[in-house]
Amino acid sequence: MTSSPRTRPDQRVSRLKALAGSARALRHGMNAWPPFLFSGIRIQAMSADFRHVRVRLAHTPLTTNYVGTLFGGSLVAMVDPFWMLMVLRNLGPGYVVWDKAAEIEFVSPGRSAVSVTFDLSEEVLDELRAEAAGGAKVLRWFDNDVVTEDGTVVARVRKQLYVRRTR
Repeated sequence: MTSSPRTRPDQRVSRLKALAGSARALRHGMNAWPPFLFSGIRIQAMSADFRHVRVRLAHTPLTTNYVGTLFGGSLVAMVDPFWMLMVLRNLGPGYVVWDKAAEIEFVSPGRSAVSVTFDLSEEVLDELRAEAAGGAKVLRWFDNDVVTEDGTVVARVRKQLYVRRTR
């Protein structure tokens, strides 16, 4: 008996994405999602084209660590899904997009609420499309600063995405 080569289906998406056809619905759904809801993480803004997102992490007794500063895991969680979501929504069908790696540098103690802003340009999308056009995998780093209201940098976060055309 011979076996046929395994073919991989297009990238699967969660039920949340399937239910959330609009940025507004996705924002509300993610704000009610337990890992964000119970961690003090709130999506404040998400543009209709999924090119701009602003996220806030509250400083409360539930979001602090042993020494009273923001819990590092919450700082990572507040930036975790957004680059992948934004790129996936903007490249559209025909692409596989995954988180590949993450790095965080703690710069100063988080003693108050912090926020992070994500902006995805058409130029970056064009570069990803061009690099993936031949079917090669593309690894791209995205950088963000997590800042307090007065602009003090609390953490620098890097996320690496894997992008490839579907086969």
